[in-house]
Amino acid sequence: MGQFLVRRLLWLIPVMLTVSLITFVLMHTAPGGPWDRDPGRRQIDPATQEMLNRQFGMDKEIWFDVDALKKGDLLGFFDTQFISYMIAGTVDGEWRCGFICGNLGPSFTQRGMMVQDIVMTAPEEHPFWDSKAGYSLRLGGLALLIAIVVGLPTGILAALKQNTLIDYISLFVATLGITIPNFVLGIFLIIILAVWLHLIPVIPRDWSDPRFWIMPAVVLGVNLMATTARLTRSSMLEVMRQDYVRTARAKGLAERVVIFGHMLKNALIPVVTILGPALVGLVTGSFIIETMFAFPGWGRQYVQAIGQRDYSMIMATTLIFALLIQIANISVDFIYTRIDPRIKLS
Repeated sequence: MGQFLVRRLLWLIPVMLTVSLITFVLMHTAPGGPWDRDPGRRQIDPATQEMLNRQFGMDKEIWFDVDALKKGDLLGFFDTQFISYMIAGTVDGEWRCGFICGNLGPSFTQRGMMVQDIVMTAPEEHPFWDSKAGYSLRLGGLALLIAIVVGLPTGILAALKQNTLIDYISLFVATLGITIPNFVLGIFLIIILAVWLHLIPVIPRDWSDPRFWIMPAVVLGVNLMATTARLTRSSMLEVMRQDYVRTARAKGLAERVVIFGHMLKNALIPVVTILGPALVGLVTGSFIIETMFAFPGWGRQYVQAIGQRDYSMIMATTLIFALLIQIANISVDFIYTRIDPRIKLS
């Protein structure tokens, strides 16, 4: 197990490097820049742009400084935008450690603040869960809970009642959940619950009321719920035809023991495969939902950063989400061994 974990962790290095390179290239290839317009929508004069470039290290070369190498300055050769952000470099004349030290960089739009302070620091005297990252994690966790609580029983019941009305209704609902885009469902629910029935405000100003979380959580989790239901049904139908299930029934075991002790445990393997990365996907895929509901989470901040070319926020968010997905994949491999002892980490 130790060798497996070390090998998988070492694989994180090339994966994160590849993600950072692609993100960095796309950011600088896209037209425009962080100084085209400031957050107040006022045009910035060239002198101010030059000063801001020095302050944020935007006056450096992007990849490598060949001129510094010609002068014999080896440190200057590596003191570039990409390496400064990822490893270490000079920022406003001072050497700072980069992303590998947990420094997510200064925000280009909310000047004077670091990215980690913006997204991971809650208001004074509030816990971490009241930060932007905490809000997104809570919303993703609630959406995952809805997907599991509804999707698993629906899939099990549909498999046990195959080719009955219950099965047909379950398949119909699951198909709708997969095919309808979540932003379409979000608009539909806003029109019904907020505009017609006035049960909740269109854009809540205070998210401390748990009722306001239900609609974005349902919209975010309905697709995973439908996928979980269909996958659970197909896995259960496959397991039901196995010899060990017939043997368990022939031994006189109670149907409850056969279903939950023999069938469900083996049917959960493909379901767990999607649920691990799905949690991260719910957090990272909530950009549209958070923007639609004006939810004060990290996803909405990410969308705003793309529009404002806040390079540090874009890089930090993309890399952290990529890291979370890799950790989720490793966790799924360990869960496999708990569900099925026949699976070994090798």
